[in-house]
Amino acid sequence: METSNTEENQEHKAVNDNLAFENRLNLSELQQNIVNVKKELKKVIVGQKEMMDLLIVALLSNGHVLIEGVPGVAKTITAKLLSKTIAVDFSRIQFTPDLMPSDILGTSVFNVKTSEFEFKKGPIFSNMVLIDEINRAPAKTQAALFEVMEEQQITMDRTTYTLEPPFMVLATQNPIEQEGTYRLPEAQLDRFLFKINVGYPNADEELDIIIKEQALENTTKIGKIETIISGEKIIEFRNLVKQINIEENLLKYIANIVVNTRSNSFLYLGASPRASIAILSASKAFAAIEGRDFVTPEDIKKATIPVLEHRVIVTPEREMEGLTSKQIIAQIIEAVEIPR
Repeated sequence: METSNTEENQEHKAVNDNLAFENRLNLSELQQNIVNVKKELKKVIVGQKEMMDLLIVALLSNGHVLIEGVPGVAKTITAKLLSKTIAVDFSRIQFTPDLMPSDILGTSVFNVKTSEFEFKKGPIFSNMVLIDEINRAPAKTQAALFEVMEEQQITMDRTTYTLEPPFMVLATQNPIEQEGTYRLPEAQLDRFLFKINVGYPNADEELDIIIKEQALENTTKIGKIETIISGEKIIEFRNLVKQINIEENLLKYIANIVVNTRSNSFLYLGASPRASIAILSASKAFAAIEGRDFVTPEDIKKATIPVLEHRVIVTPEREMEGLTSKQIIAQIIEAVEIPR
């Protein structure tokens, strides 16, 4: 839901209040920039607070995001608006069944003048890449993203090309329409830091959406958004987030949660060590946004469900009963003792 002016004032107040902490890290600039980014997004986006928060956390955590929702709930526009608030290169790739890996990564082209082959970079060579309807491309094309999402590099014709940081993939998919789609393999899903499920707005939000659309007149949604952060600042903020302190008992807390997914009788597939690292990174970003240079159990709880939800598989019996991975993960969090 869209925050009111009162809630925005509370966010600004939280920034000032948190400055009172005797932090060893100065997080005031990071906090203020994030508040300003949210303010820009709210010029257009109604509601979807959780989606905006998770996108920003992923940006600070050097992670990729999969956004799932029915058509028309602002998945694509939110990704485009976020990229507008940051002064970096942006590219959009529309996935289709006939898309080839070379259409994404690039291909070698023969140069008649030099009589040599030259590598022509594809649209993946950007800072923020929006992949629309990622599940519409076949497995061969989806596999082309494995190396670049994990290592931020591409190997082509025995040559490795490194992408310029910051690099982030924002992918969307429709969970309802199955015709002409290809299910993402677990190895692909595991490379996304978060999977964000976007629902319908309520009646009040629906009205706000219509009012905002009416107020646009001859302007565009993208045109209303101002650039807030440079690419260099994002890299600086990411390095700052890595320095957030986390106590050893909280590291054990993360490990216990993830290990419990592997022994839970309701789950056919548990989470991998990559999930533990993802929870660690995301919880540090949540702490930084709150102006703290240390992680709390609440930060870990905030990160756990969006990190694990797409990484585990519910057993067929429990799935038939209507039990979801989100519910099972919530039960695991409740069962694992919180460190004191």
